[in-house]
Amino acid sequence: MPLRDMPEKGASDKGQAAAARRYAAARAGDAVFKGAAWFFAASVIALMLLVFVILLKESWLSIKTFGLGFLVSSTWDPVSLQFGALPSIYGTLVSSAIAIIIALPISIGIAIFLTEMAPKRVSGPVGSAIELLASIPSIIYGMWGLFVFAPVLSEHIEPFLIERLGFIPLFTGAPLGIGMLPAGFILAIMIIPFISSVTRDIFRMVPPMLKESGYGVGATKWEVIWTIVIPYTRSGIIGAVILGLGRALGGDDRNLPLGNAERKCF
Repeated sequence: MPLRDMPEKGASDKGQAAAARRYAAARAGDAVFKGAAWFFAASVIALMLLVFVILLKESWLSIKTFGLGFLVSSTWDPVSLQFGALPSIYGTLVSSAIAIIIALPISIGIAIFLTEMAPKRVSGPVGSAIELLASIPSIIYGMWGLFVFAPVLSEHIEPFLIERLGFIPLFTGAPLGIGMLPAGFILAIMIIPFISSVTRDIFRMVPPMLKESGYGVGATKWEVIWTIVIPYTRSGIIGAVILGLGRALGGDDRNLPLGNAERKCF
């Protein structure tokens, strides 16, 4: 081999060695990243299991004393030490369901308005105001519902509903301004900022090309929203609803408009 070819061969070997080192470092970095991602994902499951274990441990005395019948009993007699959680479970589920039924269409309408219809000078302040509502403590909503909303509901809305829809159990009884319906309204007002904010951000992720394609074939704004935007973001909307439902299920402000006793609904 000529001597002039020796440096080129040496340089080629060094380049291959450097490339091999870079490849090995990249493989090691990928392995570390993959392991960290798995660790963080597994930590969420571990935290859920830890919460379950702690709840089971702390409630084991009541489970051993009252048994699982505690979950399906409506008896609440402190004198004889008999307690049942069914009224609380029933009140939580029903009031949360009412809140979702009320809040979902309103939240989607707000998100559509902010992303598809409102000018920027309007969508910015309105979006900030909605996000600000999400920071209000739930007890404030409950106090407002008890002292402001409940009297209005009992004087102007509940009498009409009882007269027209009294055959439905939800609208029976005296118009006192406390009960399932006021609790559902308050929870709806509380979770609307959460659902609308998340839904707005999801609508903004729709590729403009998809919407422009709809407009290009002659679709109206409503048709583009109904046939393109909402189907494209369906999974995100479901996630926003689950987030709002979690907020509603955990909102203790329902106790005020319910009269602090869900068993009254029976």
